[in-house]
Amino acid sequence: MNTAKTLGAAAALLCAATFAHAQPAWPAKPITWIVPFAAGGPTDAMARDIADKVGRQVGQSIVIENAAGAGGTIGAAKAAKSAPDGYTFLVGHMGYMGAAPSLYKKLAYDPVKDFDAVFRFPDTPLVLLVPKSSPYKTAAELIAAAKANPRKINFGNAGVGSTSHLIAALFESRAGIEVTSISYKGAAPAMNDLVGGQVEAMFDQSNTALPQVTGGRLNAIALTSLQPMPQQYPNVAPLADKTLPGFEAATWYGLYAPKGAPKDVVQKLHQAYLKALADKTWTARMAAQGIHMLPEAQYAPDAFAKHTAAEVEKWRKVATDAKIQID
Repeated sequence: MNTAKTLGAAAALLCAATFAHAQPAWPAKPITWIVPFAAGGPTDAMARDIADKVGRQVGQSIVIENAAGAGGTIGAAKAAKSAPDGYTFLVGHMGYMGAAPSLYKKLAYDPVKDFDAVFRFPDTPLVLLVPKSSPYKTAAELIAAAKANPRKINFGNAGVGSTSHLIAALFESRAGIEVTSISYKGAAPAMNDLVGGQVEAMFDQSNTALPQVTGGRLNAIALTSLQPMPQQYPNVAPLADKTLPGFEAATWYGLYAPKGAPKDVVQKLHQAYLKALADKTWTARMAAQGIHMLPEAQYAPDAFAKHTAAEVEKWRKVATDAKIQID
């Protein structure tokens, strides 16, 4: 027996064990979630709400870092370049994690290759809105008018490549119509002109549109979810119900880690999220706001990764067909 080699191997094992023992259990410090939009918006609000619940489950605070700019791509690029150490994550959104590869000629990250999916948030369906004075009481009536008068009806949106712009383009394609798109610098000015009647129609998230509808300033004439939303939008039918069979779209969000993050950390965060979702009072509050809870299997890392890849391809076709390009 080679005593020197045996002692050397034993020493190496001892050092490795000592080093492993010295590493503090995750999470040993606050966790950062990068939100690529300004504070106060719907993405930020949802991220903070979920971060609070998940942070309680893992026993550590989760800090929201707002890194706004370029439709969320600046924050996403920052997250992609972060150390995959289990302490920095990205709050993803369908815009910069689904549509961006088709909208930007040069993108500093790849939503599929540069990230590991952690978990998907509940979805937010959209609602098709018209002014209170609009002659269109249903989506079918609007589609018929658009077919009879190509490009005469205008749709407002929150900006080129925004969710409202992309969903409207998908709607055009599926309905076989042509409308005129009017892009604003944000959802608020677009909504103001819709209320004022300068814009004839617009898609907006069901949760943010709800106050305008319940307040009597706008009419909702269709939903982009497969199922009705009787609590929030009674008597408003999904587009998939007879008008455009199979039509489904939603603003989706989720948590991503830089590629190569510890798998055990990803699983711990996913499990903490599922425990948070067990709070039925919390999930009922989200549902009441128009946020759509998903089957548990769809929240899982693998399912979310597949969803992300599928969305990249889905919006690639929509952006190409509609000739939507930001740069």
